[in-house]
Amino acid sequence: MSGPATLPPVPPPGPARRRLGLWGPVAAYMVLIFTLSGMSSPPTPAGWNDKVEHLFGYGVLGLVTLRATAGGVLSGVTGGAAAAAWTVATAYGVTDEYHQSFVTGRTADSADTLADALGAMAAIVPVWAFGIIARSRHSTGAASRRR
Repeated sequence: MSGPATLPPVPPPGPARRRLGLWGPVAAYMVLIFTLSGMSSPPTPAGWNDKVEHLFGYGVLGLVTLRATAGGVLSGVTGGAAAAAWTVATAYGVTDEYHQSFVTGRTADSADTLADALGAMAAIVPVWAFGIIARSRHSTGAASRRR
């Protein structure tokens, strides 16, 4: 009689699964924005004006996109990853305003697009700064271990 059965080791996620894990939340959040933008009168938090909603909503989009462009790690938050995340979030804001121009009771507003871009930037820049610190500490720690 042999010992207890053991399961084979689970292989690490493949590249497609990893991309889905990184970009799936971005796509899901974009679908949420698209759905809300398609409503003539979307639900809004009490006391929030339209620009605050755009700042907050696109701040979140900027962060989930930054997570994807940085490969899911803080040390991956480089200037390029931050710029790519901001570009994706801002471009999506532009397309969303265009989408709203077709919705009854809604209009496209360049001030909303500006709020989208500023919201994404306001969320991305502090994380980019922490990414710089994380890389600095990582490289400093590695250098001191080599001595």
